[in-house]
Amino acid sequence: MALAAWGTAAWRSATWRAAAWRAPVPTRACCALRALAAAQPLGRALSSVATGRPAAGALQRVEALARRHADAAVELERSTEFSSAAYVALAQEVAKLAPVGHAHEQLLAKHAELAELDALILEGGASGTRAVDAELREMAVEERVEVEAALAQLERAAADALAEYDAACVPDDVVSAAVLEVRAGAGGDEAALFARELFGMYTLYAQQRSWAVERLGESEAPSGGLREASMVVRGRGALAALTNEAGVHRVQRVPATEKLGRVHTSTASVAVLPEAAEADVEIAETDLKIETCRASGAGGQHVNTTDSAVRIVHLPTGIVAQCQDERSQQMNRQKAMRVLRARILAHEEEKLVSERTSSRREQIGANTRSERIRTYNFHDNRITDHRCGLTLHGMDRMFRGDLLAEFAQALRDAARDDIERSAAADD
Repeated sequence: MALAAWGTAAWRSATWRAAAWRAPVPTRACCALRALAAAQPLGRALSSVATGRPAAGALQRVEALARRHADAAVELERSTEFSSAAYVALAQEVAKLAPVGHAHEQLLAKHAELAELDALILEGGASGTRAVDAELREMAVEERVEVEAALAQLERAAADALAEYDAACVPDDVVSAAVLEVRAGAGGDEAALFARELFGMYTLYAQQRSWAVERLGESEAPSGGLREASMVVRGRGALAALTNEAGVHRVQRVPATEKLGRVHTSTASVAVLPEAAEADVEIAETDLKIETCRASGAGGQHVNTTDSAVRIVHLPTGIVAQCQDERSQQMNRQKAMRVLRARILAHEEEKLVSERTSSRREQIGANTRSERIRTYNFHDNRITDHRCGLTLHGMDRMFRGDLLAEFAQALRDAARDDIERSAAADD
């Protein structure tokens, strides 16, 4: 009998559980299974790991932070020095950890529910010859599917709570600004179209995290894609989060213009630089070569009619920045100078640490098909990050910016694992 015949989910769940405990099942085996499930770390219970669930490292961090939340809450309750700085700091820590602790409690409850169902299924299969045992087991199997789906949702919610906690831990005075540049690489028109999709993905991701986005400039390709585009993203933790995206991104798909159905491989590069203030970089006017020309592209009275586009060359380094998005030549010059300062700052930092190439060139490499940090395979609806080995599915979600947080967490977990392995090797 299907569970739908029992009425509402809450009523049927209570009904079959009560009947299950009245049935003559081996209680000792049931308790042993519950103890086994409770002893397992989160993410390693009897349920299978569904595609798109958070990495095990993220769930282990949730578990560790939940323990810290419980300890801090007890410590806060026992404290009597309400006006002390330590009390205030502890109260703030408890508040930041509260969403993670709540997510952990929900996960524990759902894992316990799943363990009960697994116990009933195993006991029913081992002992049941009566019709009531078979019926209870069938109901348990059906409800287990629902609990599995709910558990996957709770795990994703826990990962979101973890990401919010990480963002909340950024000091208030660290409101960083990043200059993000996307440039088409190998692949012609297809590479330009991919560059536009990446640029849109990062814009949506920034908006989801309530970061301010200011577009600095775009150079369109005849195909409708982007040869090059840049924007400033400003917000708490923006620079640290977006730095993970720097490198060569590779796409594998059948272009709309491909008549034989062959898969093409194209690339686009992403560079992420800290925005430089005027005080950070001193630029003499004599070191600049400023050129103006008529803006090109689609639409607008200023296009092809006035010399509003600006191209600035820093003569000592040869670094170039240009902008044609604004109607005013002065506004285009201001935006181009912001990009130029960021690029010069990256160049100066490279000299200080004796690197052979600038941080920007190191990020984007040669922009060839063999160099890649992430591959977007449209045929299999698969995205693979080659730095941490994580593969997720859901191209639509990816280009909405929904999966970037999971990749960022996996990269943090991989970096932490590398540090732990290095420390263990040194010991």
